[in-house]
Amino acid sequence: MPSKTPPKPLLTRESRRVRRIATATLAPALLFGGTACGPLTDTGDKASDGPFSGESGPDILNRSLRTIKTATSMTYDFAGTTSEGELKGRFAVNSRGECAGTLSMGATGTAELIKVGDTAWMRFDEAYLKELGKDESPADRAATIKVMKGRYIEADASDPDARESLELCDLNAMLANFEEESTAARVGGETTVNGRRALTLTETDGKVTYRAQVATEGKPYLLKAEQLGGDEPFMMAFSGFDEPVPVKKPARKDILDLEKLAQR
Repeated sequence: MPSKTPPKPLLTRESRRVRRIATATLAPALLFGGTACGPLTDTGDKASDGPFSGESGPDILNRSLRTIKTATSMTYDFAGTTSEGELKGRFAVNSRGECAGTLSMGATGTAELIKVGDTAWMRFDEAYLKELGKDESPADRAATIKVMKGRYIEADASDPDARESLELCDLNAMLANFEEESTAARVGGETTVNGRRALTLTETDGKVTYRAQVATEGKPYLLKAEQLGGDEPFMMAFSGFDEPVPVKKPARKDILDLEKLAQR
């Protein structure tokens, strides 16, 4: 018989992992705390021209953090390496808590999340469902996949399990992490991120390099932050500022009726 329990635990575990990495690994890339060490390829302590002419690396970085906190919506992409494998995702979120995105965990599959109002929907591909049912018998695993593949699980967004999974959709909580700090960011060269011109800021700490790119056209948003090297390298890129989030409630026929499933 197919499992009667929605496959939330694995998704919750992965959302916790993203949150942990973003806090413990990405935060230094954003804030460049501490003292820089090691050689850097940069243009010095201050930008020599452009919209940030005369501003120091810390000034530019902190301005970008203040700016990104004003966004009412954005799309963020992330990719990283953890002790359990590769992790990547893409989410469009807004300050009202609406969300649409996907989360992939290496060979263990992909989960899709949608949140509109107080309701969330989650859908899992076959590889994800196989990982979820790895401790079940082959027959039970096959039955679960047959019932759930391609269909959404509907959940109240206030449910404890769903709420933890939906941390990835919480723009306000994410922006709360963008705090200004006294940093050692150094000004580097220009580059482009998703077609937008950007200035690079860099800091090294031993064998780890932290790097951020700040938009030089339009508002000075933080466009990308990375940790290069170390045990868990990680990247996060930001785009779609203040644009509508493409959320749409799934069709009823594509939503799994858990009450009927439990009655089988």
